[in-house]
Amino acid sequence: MAAESDSPALGLKHHRTALGRATAAYRQHQAGTPEEGLILDNLPLVWHIVRKFSPHVSRTVDEDDLVSVGTIGLVKAARTYDPAKHAEFRTYAYILIRGAIVDELRKNTFVPTGVIHQVRAIEAAYHRFTGVHGRPPDDEELAAELGVALEQLYRSLKEARRQHFLSIHGLSEEGPVLAPLVPADDSPSPLAEASRREMAEKLAVAIAELSARDRQIVLLYYEQELTMKEIAAVLEITESRVSQLHASAVFKLAMRLRSQP
Repeated sequence: MAAESDSPALGLKHHRTALGRATAAYRQHQAGTPEEGLILDNLPLVWHIVRKFSPHVSRTVDEDDLVSVGTIGLVKAARTYDPAKHAEFRTYAYILIRGAIVDELRKNTFVPTGVIHQVRAIEAAYHRFTGVHGRPPDDEELAAELGVALEQLYRSLKEARRQHFLSIHGLSEEGPVLAPLVPADDSPSPLAEASRREMAEKLAVAIAELSARDRQIVLLYYEQELTMKEIAAVLEITESRVSQLHASAVFKLAMRLRSQP
């Protein structure tokens, strides 16, 4: 039986509520400007981006605050958009909305020491198994190597995913793990663009080395930008299971990227 929060009716209600928050935030900050049409048409984008961040950040972060700062980013995008200089508006707005949310999260987010120890223990187990067997472990093998139940491994991997997710968006001290899977800056420097292309090539190799299931989840989530609930519908599994598999896939992908020269 599906959880109450997963029901389509409640999901639609939550979506409408979030759009209402975004509209209210917009009206509070910049209603009546000449860019109103661009802003109102793209308010759902704010909710979409917040929804992508929400599963991976601290529960102490208020979703209303993220919607509000994301909407401010959208307003800024509408006011500074120049079709002669920038990509299509939605892409430009995505960058500024995400940037505003990242700035807000940077003020409030940190990775607890206990989580760092868990991640390091999993990484050590991953390397031990790979060194002995000449191949990366699957989830069951990694749990056995770590000496924990599979469900405990998945709980730890979700915390590891939080750390890796933060690095994707430049919130941690590590370099961006999956940066090529999020939209590029609108006008990157030649050096930054060359670095991004090199990283994208390494990422393509690392993704190709994942299992078919893990590869599908990574591409659906980051390239197609489906939510975990939408991926669950595509794969005909529970949203909770998608979350577990996504956490595992991101961890294994990060480990493969780090092992590349």
